[in-house]
Amino acid sequence: MAEKIESLKDIKSASAKAAASEAEVVVRKAKRDKFGRSYATGKRKDAVARVWIKPGKGNITINDKSIDQYFARPVLKMIINQPFQITNRENEFDVICTVKGGGLSGQAGAITHGISKALNEYEPELRSILKKAGFLTRDDRTVERKKYGKAKARRSYQFSKR
Repeated sequence: MAEKIESLKDIKSASAKAAASEAEVVVRKAKRDKFGRSYATGKRKDAVARVWIKPGKGNITINDKSIDQYFARPVLKMIINQPFQITNRENEFDVICTVKGGGLSGQAGAITHGISKALNEYEPELRSILKKAGFLTRDDRTVERKKYGKAKARRSYQFSKR
């Protein structure tokens, strides 16, 4: 009886070791829909961007407008293209995104976050590069709320001694 219990323990430990070694070998599989696109949501401040990427010529469409029409400032265009530049994937993917909320700077940051997450879904091997550059981390800095008894979030009303 004791021998059977020992052999069962050996079998369980062997299967646990095999499962652990298989878990280390598992490589993340790319997530794509039936059209070959990857989807991700990016956020920054109050802006939320829904981003789809697919292989193409590098066209970026934001709310049914080209990137040149939507963002006039070159700095914002540069911010959006950073994930492609850092991964050496410039002009390889078409980007279609809808963005709502916030201002132009927040929307550009949200699109960058969404593109990075979508690239990670499309090619999981790029995760380490994107993670090291900080593009997969959601920037949680938002506007502080106004407090009662104050003029703004921290600004007090003017104090008069007399």
